[in-house]
Amino acid sequence: MNTKKFFLNENEMPQYWYNIVADMPVKPLPPLHPGTREPITPDMLSPLFPDELIRQELTDERFVKIPDAVLEKYKIYRPSPLIRATELEKALNTDCRIYYKYEGGSPSGSHKPNTAIPQAYYNAQAGVKKITTETGAGQWGTALSFACAQYGIECEVYMVKASYEQKPYRKIMMNTFGAKVHPSPSDRTEAGRNFLAHNPQTGGSLGMAISEAIEMAVQDEHTKYSLGSVLNHVLLHQTVIGEEAIKQFDLAQDSPDVIIAPLGGGSNFAGLAFPFLREKLTGGGSQRFVAVEPASCPKLTKGEFMYDFGDTQGYTPLLPMYTLGHNFEPASIHAGGLRYHGASVLCSQLLKDRLIEAASVDQLECFAAGSIFAKAEGIIPAPESNHAIAQVLREVEQAREEGKQKTILFNLSGHGFVDMMAYADYHDGKLQEHELTRAEIQASLKEIKELQPAAVSEI
Repeated sequence: MNTKKFFLNENEMPQYWYNIVADMPVKPLPPLHPGTREPITPDMLSPLFPDELIRQELTDERFVKIPDAVLEKYKIYRPSPLIRATELEKALNTDCRIYYKYEGGSPSGSHKPNTAIPQAYYNAQAGVKKITTETGAGQWGTALSFACAQYGIECEVYMVKASYEQKPYRKIMMNTFGAKVHPSPSDRTEAGRNFLAHNPQTGGSLGMAISEAIEMAVQDEHTKYSLGSVLNHVLLHQTVIGEEAIKQFDLAQDSPDVIIAPLGGGSNFAGLAFPFLREKLTGGGSQRFVAVEPASCPKLTKGEFMYDFGDTQGYTPLLPMYTLGHNFEPASIHAGGLRYHGASVLCSQLLKDRLIEAASVDQLECFAAGSIFAKAEGIIPAPESNHAIAQVLREVEQAREEGKQKTILFNLSGHGFVDMMAYADYHDGKLQEHELTRAEIQASLKEIKELQPAAVSEI
């Protein structure tokens, strides 16, 4: 077809989120209470989340109805377009067909409102007055700030200090939506003070910021905590991306051979990949699914599958996941949304079962790929999205070497219009390659070996 963009109308929006747990051949191991090492129960999560989100976190129901009120908010920016990257194809001189699902048209400029809106909605329904959260590069904090404004909920954000300093416009966006933003670690919490005492010069991490946000939430009965990735209910909400994309590929009279997305905690990748993976799990398709991470934070490609905390202080349940260790402090690369020590339980189990693949990319290769895409397609991608684009270029080169043609789909999860300092540093030659060594990883993982349950052989 000659059409470049494939749109759905509002009436064609997905009415349900997809829960991949229902179709996983090996179900994920349960989260464990950090003290008893026993599986958590719903009441243990009630200080952090409203009841409906807890239900969604623990359910194995295949489809979850999207509330009408959430669908109305989605209509502010959804359905998002599926775009064939014809100009990129020409620039690469490839016979491969390249498509991207563009999530940059949302109020925050990324895919994050897909879960921020329902999380704010369910909290509002439960009478919650305030939500605390963390954010890496700022996309999640911006999305939740917007969503809370829609429902009259106060929002307090702990932003990883390295990104807080690198990306001031993200803070301004959050402030404009009405949120309070603090660099993390801060002196506002016991966890933050502990981190600063250990290393006053720390640039922070998502694990540290999560600890601070959780600590503040549990102190007030009218306050809850919200997370922008990793947890099952977050990945569930993001599947609206892939559900739309399946319908749009029907319009394009095409289908992808390989599906690619960045992975920090998992919501970006899961949102696009899981609905297509359902087709493979239930119909025996042959698609490949590639999660792409930074070489400086390679939990999927160099980490180990084990139980670990989701935060640095140890406030969260123990989660079975690929991890670099909850005390791991990543380098201050510009792709702040991918600087997380662990991967979601669902993505980790799928990788362990070899149903998905993982790749790591250095930030110089990422920004080179993002620049090629921007020149061809006219959209400057977020640093996180550049990881997917870099993998697309690898796939194109591999197809050329093998004399094959592929149809490639990737998630352009956000624009980089407030990440200009990252591009400035790239063009000025200030960015450096950074790859974590095996010795550094083993030193980090050594600290969490004692956290493993007695039945560690199950892993």
